[in-house]
Amino acid sequence: MPRRLSAWIDICITLTIIVGLLLTISCYNPYFTMSGLLLLACLGAFLRERHFDRRRALADYYQNVIKNVNELSNVALEQLPQAILIVDRDNRIEWYNSELPRWLGQKPELGTIIYDFWPDLNLDAFWGKIGETVFKCKNKYYHLRYRPVSTDSDINGLLALYVTDDTEYEKFKKSTADHRISFGYVQIDNYDDALQGLSEAQRTSVLFEVNNALDKWANSLGGFLRRLDNDLYIIILEHHALAKAMSDNFDILDRVRSMRGPNKFPITLSISIVETKLELTPEDIGALAQSGLDLALGRGGDQVAVNIEQKVKFFGGKTKAVEKHTRVKSRVVAHALREIINDADTVFIMGHHNEDFDCLGASIGVAAMTRHMKKKTYIILSDMNEGIDKLTEVIKDNPEYEGLFISVEEAMHIQAANPVLFVVDMHIPHLAAGRALLDEVKNIVVIDHHRRSEDIIKNALLIYIETASSSTSELITELLMYFSDNDLPITSIEATALYAGIIVDTKNFTVQTGVRTFDAVAYLRRKGASPQIVNQLFRTDYPTNLYKAKAISNSVFLDGGLLISVCPDETPNIQIISAQIADFLLRIDQARMSLVFFRLDAGTVGICARSIGELNVQVLMEAFGGGGHINVAGAQVKSANLEDIKNKAIELAQKIMKESDLKNESDT
Repeated sequence: MPRRLSAWIDICITLTIIVGLLLTISCYNPYFTMSGLLLLACLGAFLRERHFDRRRALADYYQNVIKNVNELSNVALEQLPQAILIVDRDNRIEWYNSELPRWLGQKPELGTIIYDFWPDLNLDAFWGKIGETVFKCKNKYYHLRYRPVSTDSDINGLLALYVTDDTEYEKFKKSTADHRISFGYVQIDNYDDALQGLSEAQRTSVLFEVNNALDKWANSLGGFLRRLDNDLYIIILEHHALAKAMSDNFDILDRVRSMRGPNKFPITLSISIVETKLELTPEDIGALAQSGLDLALGRGGDQVAVNIEQKVKFFGGKTKAVEKHTRVKSRVVAHALREIINDADTVFIMGHHNEDFDCLGASIGVAAMTRHMKKKTYIILSDMNEGIDKLTEVIKDNPEYEGLFISVEEAMHIQAANPVLFVVDMHIPHLAAGRALLDEVKNIVVIDHHRRSEDIIKNALLIYIETASSSTSELITELLMYFSDNDLPITSIEATALYAGIIVDTKNFTVQTGVRTFDAVAYLRRKGASPQIVNQLFRTDYPTNLYKAKAISNSVFLDGGLLISVCPDETPNIQIISAQIADFLLRIDQARMSLVFFRLDAGTVGICARSIGELNVQVLMEAFGGGGHINVAGAQVKSANLEDIKNKAIELAQKIMKESDLKNESDT
């Protein structure tokens, strides 16, 4: 309309100019002027009529277009291959197109609640939002897009739903996912020990049973299994087969473990499986599978590590790591350590924060090696180490060890051309006494006896983890035996510190103790380790014993043999005392697992978990970011509520106990 109005104004202006020209001419020829004005009047009338005629034609055209567009829009809306609905706040249908009745096989009444025909669709979270989702109803999959629709009273008063039947696509996607290939390794992780002392015929018979069990298991899953070596296999499974194996908790572990040769030695498997992805190359898949196998073996074997979506899930791990009677690995590692220390100019040693006697004893044992080689040596202690203060005070008072203990801040300011960092009694970065030092020192050596976690210190120069060992102090003691060609001299203080570490982690030789443990203790006693001094280190004062008694008296015995307690907040050395309380609770008749909870500074909640070995508390503590062994584990959860953590831990513990009981019933 404005453009048409502008055209008429242009005509009027043009005619006005012509009139002005004719008036000018009238001064010279009035007859010619009158003729021009008459002709101009006729022309103006003609143009005016033409203008209004074109306006009427254009208006008719617009009306015709609008009418056709509305009709076509309505037809298109009704014939769209998707259902369109508008619902109100009560989830009642206000309007729908003709596609919906075709899907439902009936014409729903306006005002019908949408859940009457799509009960699995929940619209509560969609109001006032724009988005899309997929929902399933009666074996059909629907792709839903939702948009808010405003009303006079509410900008989000209605909700428009655009629904497409994606059943074929979703079924194809699920079928593709189910047939996705997974690759893995299966290893007999105690092959040499299981066949030790057997004749060739007996060895063949045992291996035949294992191979037969593995073949039946793989065939039942529709998988492919081939042996690469005497104790190593590859396995290929489809995703649905892997899901079934996971739902069965990889019962092949139990079946193989129940086999016994003439020497009655149990056979255990370690399995690593990686679910392949398009973005992974075959080299990546192989590396992940090998890494998972190393992880399963590092955690003690007899378990499965499944890598899905770059996250590792563990199954099994019910048996203790088997102690190896040979010390060949200790001798090899000791020689490697000697070369590493020889190339360094400064040696830093640290363990986990809030150190215990095993951590400190192992650190002092490593210091004995480095000091023997005349290297600058520093042991880094965290701010929370009250539990070991008696031993540290004894060492600090000895001039021979002056300047041995430093803080993390002091270590960061020490200049060294080629430093090496020993990390003992832990291998998880966030548990380190000096986390920042892990990023500053390139040459790192890890020595630990805890079951290997997925979160391990990366790019370490050497990792020595022996889960069968009673303690890190035991490992260090064995390394001291082979560190020097001659008998390595260690002081009585160093021997006593290592002895104390073994005593603590074995609960006075009652837990995780083997032949090599007593060999290590005998070596330390010959070097001057004093049980009397160790006994003094472990003594607690009267108020502390009262706190322990209070926690024990307030403990609760739950069904299934689960004991729980909370350590009073004012308890000194609360982490160590909590561990002692957990140990004591496990001595109660019919107790199978004990959990002790305590509060640390900055809102951190700690957990000490113990079991008699039948239940895996390491798996329980890993759920809270911790770890440990089957029967001794712990965790610390930052910014957490103690009651929430306690309730969650109890729930998970009872689930583990229930699964164990069901498994035992099925075995019988």
